[in-house]
Amino acid sequence: MEAKNIVIFINSLDGGGAERVVSTLLNNLVEKHECHLILMENKTSYDLDTRINIISLDEKSNQNGIVKLLRLPIISYKLSKVIKKHNFFQITSFLYRANYVNILAKFLSKHKCIISERIAPSSMYEDNSFSSKISKFLIKNLYNKADKIIPVSKAIENDLIKKFGINIKQKVIYNPYEIEKIEQLSKEDVSYEIDRSKSIITVGSLGKRKNHSLLINAFSKIDDKEYKLYILGKGKEESNLKSLVSELRLNERVIFLGFDNNPYKYLSKCGIFVLASNSEGFPNVLAEAMICGCSVISTDCLSGPREILAPNSDLRFQLENNIELSEYGILTPIKNVEKIKEAMNLLIDDESLRNKYQDKAKQRANDFRIEKIIKQYEEIICVE
Repeated sequence: MEAKNIVIFINSLDGGGAERVVSTLLNNLVEKHECHLILMENKTSYDLDTRINIISLDEKSNQNGIVKLLRLPIISYKLSKVIKKHNFFQITSFLYRANYVNILAKFLSKHKCIISERIAPSSMYEDNSFSSKISKFLIKNLYNKADKIIPVSKAIENDLIKKFGINIKQKVIYNPYEIEKIEQLSKEDVSYEIDRSKSIITVGSLGKRKNHSLLINAFSKIDDKEYKLYILGKGKEESNLKSLVSELRLNERVIFLGFDNNPYKYLSKCGIFVLASNSEGFPNVLAEAMICGCSVISTDCLSGPREILAPNSDLRFQLENNIELSEYGILTPIKNVEKIKEAMNLLIDDESLRNKYQDKAKQRANDFRIEKIIKQYEEIICVE
């Protein structure tokens, strides 16, 4: 393919799944194309190839929701100036706030606008708070103005069509993974003595949507008290989660690892991975845990886990009262402490099931190889 100008726009690269995908994409695309990264906030936690041109709009990161909302037109103007200055033809944005700005800037700079939707909006904005109402309004009124949408799962595509009336062309592209690189990084040493046969791990930002408190409560009830739970990530709920661990007298068995650029070295040393989220898009950590050979448990949240673990099932179905031994891992209902506990006990007690899922996990992960996914992105974001 002829070299093209590729421009990706995102809030920041300060940790997170979408941010990791952007860094992975750019580090691979820069081998053949001229790549530019526009950041709303000048923060990076991932290594980027030095050939990538980084442009920051220098927004502050500690603004509250109302201020962020009011600044959308201002940021859009700043983005349009960058687009005109560099004569960019097409901007691909990741995460909803960057998507809003990208679409608004289109009215000023007339560029081609592609947005990547990383989470099902109806699950992200299910409450009736002011911010949720505003977000739903913006999605309904802005997303149809984009030139194309890249949902990260089929469930997100369906959600945008049925719940938000989005009628422009969509192209589902799953997240890409550099499997050999992840396997190599997974071999690095860690500073903790981790017994793989007695360990459970979760990875993700410590926010309410990830529902780590559900996992901690479920973990406190499992039968085998020799097991330890490792929590890798940072976020606003950290102090609350640590207080919960103290209340449940689990300080010796629940270990907070903080944020690490290389989660794979921890994942590879733990036998079981659990995702307790209320909602997701296409959870990177679930696929990454599978690459690292964990047997996995996940809530059957909208969206992603069912497409990853039970790809041949009805993707519109969602568990309510039971656990499901799917093809590549165990699915549980969302917000259900007892069922996550049941799933953990099942894997802990059944070594053959645990080993089977570890083998199946690696098999499934091959479907998300970057070599396959990068070609799908090139077909959309490398066109001028």
